[in-house]
Amino acid sequence: MQYKEEHFAFGDTQVHGTGGLAYYDDYDEWLKHIRLIKEGDPAGGVRTSTFFSKRLSDGRLIGCIKIHHSLTPQLESGGHIAYGIRPSERGKGYGRQQLQLAIGFARHLPLKEVIIACDKDNAASANTAKSCGGILIKEFEEDGVMKQHYAVRFED
Repeated sequence: MQYKEEHFAFGDTQVHGTGGLAYYDDYDEWLKHIRLIKEGDPAGGVRTSTFFSKRLSDGRLIGCIKIHHSLTPQLESGGHIAYGIRPSERGKGYGRQQLQLAIGFARHLPLKEVIIACDKDNAASANTAKSCGGILIKEFEEDGVMKQHYAVRFED
């Protein structure tokens, strides 16, 4: 919950990559939700794996990342992978490490590519996607905000 509060104190309105942590005030309730969508979201049927990135030297939670195992029309604008890094730990390369690990996991899913979405004005997120092999494939507007999709394609 400290991870969530740091995001809000920084001015973030979401806690990206957490599967909705921003909407929960109770950790156990949120964790129950995460476990439920791991098997398949009852509303949409999509399995979602959520991972924590923890620094080994001190056990500090650095970031979260989630991977949708497939996309429904409702999830297409958000892509397969969403991630976030704790505000006080941004700019240290953790996002790239986290995304590389998630892409490695996604390679074992029945996908030919993963889509990573970010706001167009979020240069750090776009650079992270590109540094992990992401290629810009689409720009679009959603709720008045310009978004970008980056694809990481898997070789057969």
